Amino acid sequence: MPNRLAHETSPYLLQHADNPVDWWPWSAEAFEEARRRDVPVLLSVGYSSCHWCHVMAHESFEDDATAVRINERFVAVKVDREERPDVDAVYMEAVQAATGHGGWPMTVFLTPDAEPFYFGTYFPPEPRHGMPSFGDVLDGVSRAWTERRDEVGEVAGTIVKDLSSRSLAYGGDGVPGEPELAQALLGLTRDYDARSAGFGGAPKFPPSMVLEFLLRHHARTGAEGALQMAADTCAAMARGGIYDQLGGGFARYSVDRDWIVPHFEKMLYDNALLCRVYAHLWRATGDDLARRVALETADFMVRELRTAEGGFASALDADSDDGTGRHVEGAYYVWTPAQLAEALGEEDARFAARYFGVTEEGTFEEGASVLRLPQDAGPVDADRLASVRERLLAARARRPRPGRDDKVVAAWNGLAIAALAETGALFDRPDLVERATEAADLLVRVHMGEGARLSRTSKDGRTGANAGVLEDYADVAEGFLTLAGITGEGVWLEFAGFLLDIVLDQFVAEGGALYDTAHDAEPLIRRPQDPTDNATPSGWTAAAGALLSYAAHTGSEAHRAAAEGALGVVRALGPRAPRFIGWGLATAESLLDGPREIAVVGPAGDGLARALHRAALLAPAPGAVVAFGTPDGEEFPLLRDRPLVNGGAAAYVCRHFTCDAPTTDPDELARQLGR
Repeated sequence: MPNRLAHETSPYLLQHADNPVDWWPWSAEAFEEARRRDVPVLLSVGYSSCHWCHVMAHESFEDDATAVRINERFVAVKVDREERPDVDAVYMEAVQAATGHGGWPMTVFLTPDAEPFYFGTYFPPEPRHGMPSFGDVLDGVSRAWTERRDEVGEVAGTIVKDLSSRSLAYGGDGVPGEPELAQALLGLTRDYDARSAGFGGAPKFPPSMVLEFLLRHHARTGAEGALQMAADTCAAMARGGIYDQLGGGFARYSVDRDWIVPHFEKMLYDNALLCRVYAHLWRATGDDLARRVALETADFMVRELRTAEGGFASALDADSDDGTGRHVEGAYYVWTPAQLAEALGEEDARFAARYFGVTEEGTFEEGASVLRLPQDAGPVDADRLASVRERLLAARARRPRPGRDDKVVAAWNGLAIAALAETGALFDRPDLVERATEAADLLVRVHMGEGARLSRTSKDGRTGANAGVLEDYADVAEGFLTLAGITGEGVWLEFAGFLLDIVLDQFVAEGGALYDTAHDAEPLIRRPQDPTDNATPSGWTAAAGALLSYAAHTGSEAHRAAAEGALGVVRALGPRAPRFIGWGLATAESLLDGPREIAVVGPAGDGLARALHRAALLAPAPGAVVAFGTPDGEEFPLLRDRPLVNGGAAAYVCRHFTCDAPTTDPDELARQLGR
């Protein structure tokens, strides 16, 4: 019989709806039930494409005997971290403080007042690798609750006091300047992996936000070292197993230093961020590989993640059926020489094995290989390669597909809107701009409620129950601002303004700091507040970027002051931890460059106006904002008092309260903007 999760919208919660565990969603009622029964709460946090979440579910939550122990002694609460990033952040902070590490699944035992007292991540069904069994943990926690309640209360109280007393090491007054950005670049240079590209060792994650900083820093200063690190890292990832060499799109991370073997889940946010990075790399260098990867990644998002309502699903699973009924990580993506031969015939299979690095011993498990481009093979018959790719894709399509998490997350759709709109504009793909516009329409229709308040998620066009957090407002505003500059439709600037006004009203703390949750959000044991990037830009730095762009569009001093106040933390953290505040550093580059304000005016449908608009979009100037329309158009403040020049289209470039002379020459505009 289904449990209480059967009516949830989260695919992750629905995966557990038929467990014998009597799960509750996160709710006041669950904690009231724990108080009524005088039992602790078992909080389990994960997400639908998490491999070890699936493993623990199969081993423990689907086991009848384990479920009996849980149901008798605890109130079990299941949380999708992607729906409730605030709950995840608060308890992950506690787990990391107590154990020195974190991850998912996250397993936390709480008092009925939601105070944590025992922590872990994955627990196996039997003792293994120094870990206690999950059953032993359940028994031990239950005994402690029954026999040593005072001790449990003291531990919980101490933890909550410690968490609530932590103050953010905030940078205080002043925005980051040249010295801080130079120190950040030096720190990245020290962490750079000169052999395999990227930063640090294994596991190696795509450093999307750091790459954006490096590209903007090069655009502003001409620093060749910054561009080289970005270009080499992009090339290494694009040629590695982390990139799907057949279908496009990036996996979550590489388990090794050399980008060979990925953790195979594919997330919307990674692909949106990387699509934009590769488009920007092409804009800076004209690199053909960057162009191909940007377009293939955009096409992957549209083909594999687009929902029937026009939004974008969250993720594809790492696991799928290997054809024998077993769910195996990477089964959909890996190949043996025999499988190549079956799909291609012997001769083309040998060609494909050389080109994609497929070996008899394999690079993955059980003799299988992840497709990659291990070395420059020199000139290759393009028609033959296209035929091989097409036949391998057709063969792969006959395999059981990985599951898809169909929930639409507002923030990640904002990132996708920005990426698809820019990629479509840069590579003359109006269909991609249309897909971005359709996703933006969905966010307005379904996610924006009364007073422009955002819902975090939706599924099948049905809004989820959880309120948007700071990253939702910031990333959706970023997507809308990007769309406004590309389409010339000022309504997107207006919608971005609604969202950013809520940021000013609901998320700003004293001294320019920002909270991750709104002032009127559900209170937790600690109000989350984290300026550092994780897999996505932090809400804090994303908001700084969107506020800065909106201020450049509108001249709003309030929005610019809020952006500058938020960037104080980058002044403090950028030199010390540049790998973890890349989006803040990228936004600081925009601030130092102006950002530039570009107004392109011309008669509707005018060819010269379109050419000037394209020249503006091709400019690498960090964070430049673009307004495009007819003279004195009402939709964009930047178009006011911008007349035609000699009756024809013209472009105006301003920054730091000064303007260049208007130009009617796209090449001159490109020169003004630093191309």
